[in-house]
Amino acid sequence: MTATAPTTTRRPLDLLRLALRLDAAVTGANGAAYLVAAPLLDDLLGVPSGALRALGAVLLAYAGAVALVAARPVVSPAATEAVIGTNALWAAGSVAVVVAGGFALTGVGTAWVLLQAAVVGGFAAVQLTALRRS
Repeated sequence: MTATAPTTTRRPLDLLRLALRLDAAVTGANGAAYLVAAPLLDDLLGVPSGALRALGAVLLAYAGAVALVAARPVVSPAATEAVIGTNALWAAGSVAVVVAGGFALTGVGTAWVLLQAAVVGGFAAVQLTALRRS
C-alpha cells in the first residue's frame, strides 16, 4: 500500500494561481478597453481620453506582470505580496478619486470607478487568503 499526499494540499496554490490569472485577464481587458475606446468612454465616464489611454497602458503593463507571476512554476510569495499591495493601493486610490472629486466623473463614471475598486479589492482579498493558506 502506498501513501499519497492529499490533493487538498495543492488547493490554496491553485486558488492563488487562479486569482492571479483572473486578475491579469480582467486588468488586461480593462486596459485594452481604455486604450482602444478612450474617445468613446471619456464622455460616458467623465475621464479625459488622454488619461484613459495612460491608464490603459499602465493597466496592460501591470496585467502582463501579474500574468508572469501566475505563470511561474513556483508562485513567488514576494511577488504575490507586491500584487496584493498594488491592488490594495488601486482600490483605495479609486475610492479617493471619487471622494475627492477627481476628474469630472459622471454618475456612470462614479459607479464604474467604485465597481473597479470593489473588484480589485476582492482580488487582493482572495490573493491574500490563498497566499496565507499556501
